[in-house]
Amino acid sequence: MKLAFLASDAPKAQASLRALAERYGQHKPAAADVLVPLGGDGWMLEMLHQWMHLDKPFYGMKRGSLGFLLNRYHEGGLPERIHAAEATPLSMLRMRVETVEGDQASAQAFNEVSLLRETGQAAHIRISINDTVKVEELICDGVLVATSAGSTAYNYSAHGPILPLGSDVLALTPISPFRPRRWRGAILPGQARIHFEVLDPEKRPVSATADATEIRNVRHVHVEEDREHQPTVLFDPEHNLEERILNEQFVFD
Repeated sequence: MKLAFLASDAPKAQASLRALAERYGQHKPAAADVLVPLGGDGWMLEMLHQWMHLDKPFYGMKRGSLGFLLNRYHEGGLPERIHAAEATPLSMLRMRVETVEGDQASAQAFNEVSLLRETGQAAHIRISINDTVKVEELICDGVLVATSAGSTAYNYSAHGPILPLGSDVLALTPISPFRPRRWRGAILPGQARIHFEVLDPEKRPVSATADATEIRNVRHVHVEEDREHQPTVLFDPEHNLEERILNEQFVFD
């Protein structure tokens, strides 16, 4: 089995890279059978964005602070663990934006697309689903759309729902909403087309972020699932992503 170890700059990840490469060999990503990111969840997302075009499976190991998308780190028996791992395709979102200046841009996200106010002024945002206005004016700090894999991240901290993996739904969650005061968001079909229009963007500027890609001063943001790209992530059977998402709903501390 040809492995490509992709380590973050963290000292712990770099030390693991040296140990694993000496034990199993090191291959360039294009020549490898499996890509093995070593770091935290942020690094795993960065590697997914960078290398998903190779259409190779990812088997990440935790060498950072957070490891929701990663397996436990063990040096021994790595090829056997990879053979026994369960394959999970990850859904993605595609964001298309138009800025106040009229520029067009797009980006992809595994976790969420979020709109956030840029100044002390609350954002005023109109929300349409499948070309029908559902929220005429949301006054808020922001709003986000999360995948099932991303529903336990920023979405959960904003009091959004946790979505079971494979449920083919998206979470639409307001961030610190002021009006409508009692609206707590919605669960949408995975095929939904979501459009955000920023009202009064010159006075109340808003940025849009897809995972780590941020675009500022947006006027229109369109979000929908990217069904053409679903990279495969491998998880140990006792540590699979579906079970972890389920367990997050029963954490009380």
